Amino acid sequence: MNALMRRLSLDGHIVVAPVNLEGGRDQLTEQDRRRLNALHLRKIDLADSVMVVCPGNYIGESTAKEIAYATAAGKQIDYVS
Repeated sequence: MNALMRRLSLDGHIVVAPVNLEGGRDQLTEQDRRRLNALHLRKIDLADSVMVVCPGNYIGESTAKEIAYATAAGKQIDYVS
């Protein structure tokens, strides 16, 4: 995802991405998780389009909910695996 964000940024796009929780996910409280989930939906609201990075074509439950949210908001959705 970082390589894609860099490439898009160098191409002149404004990239709004989810917070990278790698290595710290288990340290979050339930309140932290709810707050970050709500913040991510607001980021989708701000976006012109959504790019879903899905290695091995895997889409988890949380990402599926975000895709449904973006679809309902009329956002263009592209997938990169």
